[in-house]
Amino acid sequence: MPHTSDAPGTDTARASVPRPAPQDVRTVACVGAGVIGGGWVAHFLARGYDVRAWDPAPDAEARLRRLVDAAWPALERIGLAPGASPARLTVTDTLEEAVSEAQFVQESAPEKLELKRELLAKLDAATPAGIVIASSTSGYPMSDMQTEAVTPDRLVVGHPFNPPYLIPLVEVVGGEHTDATAVEWASRFYEVAGKSVITMEREVPGFIANRLQEALWREALHMVANGEATVREIDRSITEGPGLRWAFMGPMLTFALAGGEGGMAHMLDHFGPSLKSPWTRLDAPELDRALYDAVVAGCEDASDGRTIADLVAERDQGVIDVLRATGRLPGTGAR
Repeated sequence: MPHTSDAPGTDTARASVPRPAPQDVRTVACVGAGVIGGGWVAHFLARGYDVRAWDPAPDAEARLRRLVDAAWPALERIGLAPGASPARLTVTDTLEEAVSEAQFVQESAPEKLELKRELLAKLDAATPAGIVIASSTSGYPMSDMQTEAVTPDRLVVGHPFNPPYLIPLVEVVGGEHTDATAVEWASRFYEVAGKSVITMEREVPGFIANRLQEALWREALHMVANGEATVREIDRSITEGPGLRWAFMGPMLTFALAGGEGGMAHMLDHFGPSLKSPWTRLDAPELDRALYDAVVAGCEDASDGRTIADLVAERDQGVIDVLRATGRLPGTGAR
């Protein structure tokens, strides 16, 4: 990642202020308190941090505290850091209050590019100099989001997966005007905070995991649109099939094992010609009303009367079971 001490608009004095060591962070600010932002709040609270949160919605505090309360039983089951408590959450009236004493900032606003640009610029102006600011964006490159910030060198992507308080992975990458030390710092901080980190060497739209998820999602939509499979069948095909392997071994090594003792080389020699078979259609289907209704109705049918809260609790327990079974529960000693 390029160093940009001479990046346009960079205030050298502000950028040069020493930031705390990742292991010394005590106070985290979370800006945006929806599903992802609230999940981050729950995660950081469970790791023993003081969390200051802000969201412009009038009912943001009530929604956020409900989300934390709903997540807390799952977090208790996997183990809390010493001193962890929902009481360490402060919801502020303004963005400036949230970040005024922050030692790290996690932004989780809606996925709208202009909104991200404006918000990151405001965060840059309000956050103490040198403090790293990370965006939870699920697809925008940081280079596209940091254009209005005065000190863009400290802006990074910290892309989580839902729910952030249970799924370990975070993808970290900087933008054109991000300093490499900010990326390194963010990666180390997330590790200290109990996350499994991929530090990307270059920007890729959608990052890594979302690109793979999107390919599967598009094919699933094609199958529903063409009447080839139901929502229930698609989900079961993963949970009862390759998803069981993917919980501990990724698709590349899984395919390598399909080659037996010859590994991936034999697999490619044997199955490579099938890549030209018309098995997949990666162009997105037209999301017309018929497909929209079919997917929504299919999910309602597959829910079998369970509420969203029921499904969240079921998902959380399932993630815990897989993490425990594979010996990968996140560490609890960060604080």
